[in-house]
Amino acid sequence: MQYKSHKTLQINKEFGQVIAALRVKKNPEKSRLQFCYEYDLDAGNLSRIENGLIDPKLSMLWRLSEAINIPLSEIFRVLEERLGKDFFVIDR
Repeated sequence: MQYKSHKTLQINKEFGQVIAALRVKKNPEKSRLQFCYEYDLDAGNLSRIENGLIDPKLSMLWRLSEAINIPLSEIFRVLEERLGKDFFVIDR
């Protein structure tokens, strides 16, 4: 298993929370399983992403952004806001 720094784990956790919140906001009546079925996404992967357990691939990020109808750049903007301007992965 590859070592993940505290900051990488924090990014994954925050990103997962962003995805979960946006998914529920856009589709409040759908469960995660219904959402995945409708958009042909793997429910296990989405669960692991939303719980901050994995680093999703770019193609999965793109599919998620299309499924929740929000540009990927907007998702990253929200993530950057949540992490704050003083957050850096590389120590300065």
